[in-house]
Amino acid sequence: MLKEYLTVKEVAGPLILVEEVSGVKYEELVKIKLSSGEERTGKVLEVNGDKALVQLFEGTAGIHISSTRVTFLGKEIELGLSEDILGRVFDGLGRPIDGGPELIPEVERNISGDPINPFARDYPEEFIQTGISAIDGLNTLVRGQKLPIFSGAGLPHNQLAVQIARQAKVVGSNENFAVVFGAMGITFEESDYFISEFKKTGAIDRAVLFLNLANDPALERIATPRMALTTAEYLAYEKGMHVLVILTDMTNYCEALREISAARKEIPGRRGYPGYLYTDLSTIYERAGKIKGRKGSITQIPILTMPEDDKTHPIPDLTGYITEGQIILSRILYKKKMAPPIDVLPSLSRLKDKGIGAGKTREDHSDVFNQLFACYARGKEAQELAVILGESALTDLDKLFFDFANDFEQKYVSQGEFEDRTIEETLDLGWRLMAVFPTGELKRIRPEWIEKYLTKFKKELGQDDVQAGGEDAA
Repeated sequence: MLKEYLTVKEVAGPLILVEEVSGVKYEELVKIKLSSGEERTGKVLEVNGDKALVQLFEGTAGIHISSTRVTFLGKEIELGLSEDILGRVFDGLGRPIDGGPELIPEVERNISGDPINPFARDYPEEFIQTGISAIDGLNTLVRGQKLPIFSGAGLPHNQLAVQIARQAKVVGSNENFAVVFGAMGITFEESDYFISEFKKTGAIDRAVLFLNLANDPALERIATPRMALTTAEYLAYEKGMHVLVILTDMTNYCEALREISAARKEIPGRRGYPGYLYTDLSTIYERAGKIKGRKGSITQIPILTMPEDDKTHPIPDLTGYITEGQIILSRILYKKKMAPPIDVLPSLSRLKDKGIGAGKTREDHSDVFNQLFACYARGKEAQELAVILGESALTDLDKLFFDFANDFEQKYVSQGEFEDRTIEETLDLGWRLMAVFPTGELKRIRPEWIEKYLTKFKKELGQDDVQAGGEDAA
């Protein structure tokens, strides 16, 4: 029999303080009954002796200290799950908002999840094709990896997220692949965009959406990514599916965490965020991965908007420590009408070398990646030099690299929102762009790959000067 308390002593913002309690646990669910008969739900944030601090999901408006009844339910937030969850849209607390029927759960799972034994983790090394050249070719996504996207206010990260969700696939495999999409603190317009885009392209059939709106309670925003990851763990480890989890926007999540921390009167850390921000983020990011002996996997793409485009801000800074690289969107490229405006030079996928090569992508992938990166970096240097000294000061070779950088951005990085490139198309495009250079300048590519792949693209340009030794015949 659950005990009911009439001992609310204080109401502060979204919090209530209940005294003279016993047996209450951290993060336990709470039912609050108002004098009007209305019922609300909350969660225990802190327990100190016989006092419990409770945060309400629906807010504290209308609560009277003397007449409010509080019942501690003895369990944490749980999510009912079954395979029928695919194709459905839920709010941030897992309640259906798509007009469909209530889910009949096969199992119920605590949304906090269970930690993965580090010894049981399998190393990520299988390529996931997103259809986006700047990711597949240069910052390759590997199954089981966590690869965040660092964006800024007003940049098209939502369009990029939807494109990845729509196009992502495991190449050369008929294995089940699903997308779990968690959005936090978004506007109604953004919510409508996500739902309509998933439905319009048919991607909704293999997806699950959790959408938390900006006017929803901050506590719900804290639960949303955990709802998404609990669903992903069920599909991956119990149903053997390969799941891609996209979380946007982690900045809104961290703002909610800061709001709750301030309400609890905790001592703030950097920029007012709680000192445990790193630990809290790790409980989300570290739920990606593969487990030995289990067929499924969870690959995670968290998206965050950097306040003032500042990479040293606590949110991107701490995220970079926990995750395996980052994809950075550039405001400069966005102003050039590039889409997606991925800045490849500071972007990085630390696991890319494990997911490329013969039998995974193609034998020449590593060399093409290294050479493209080197040519683009040299082209950007030539452009910076031209700003200072003028283009007339550049050598003919510098001008070649100068033009290559522009072509690379226009043809390789920039692509249509619905353009889905295979990895072969991406690699061939890289060869085609590099065919303008004298073969001797392609020092990072082995002679056998130059002989095998570059010859046909040189011939397209009317340049038949390729030698296997890596030098120009002319």
